Amino acid sequence: MAQKPMTKTQLVAALAEEMGSDKKAASAALDAVTAVVSKEVAAGGAVTLPGIGKVYCRERPERMVRNPATGEQIKKEADKVVKVTIAKALKDSVNG
Repeated sequence: MAQKPMTKTQLVAALAEEMGSDKKAASAALDAVTAVVSKEVAAGGAVTLPGIGKVYCRERPERMVRNPATGEQIKKEADKVVKVTIAKALKDSVNG
């Protein structure tokens, strides 16, 4: 059975321990990284997190989709989605 994902509180505590700092500083650092990544990706850029992967925005073209309730075909406008490409180092560490 899969483990539950780490919560923000648990992540902040782990960051504080790893940094040798207090939880307030770790929380501020995490919030700052989140804000920078969000701003850059929203502007159409990409951010590489060394050892983790690359976060970027990709445009999807207009396409036809099906309403599952009625089976009706609907045209869906072009939109943007956030993608994450996982770094090879992380894949290798998970696969042993």
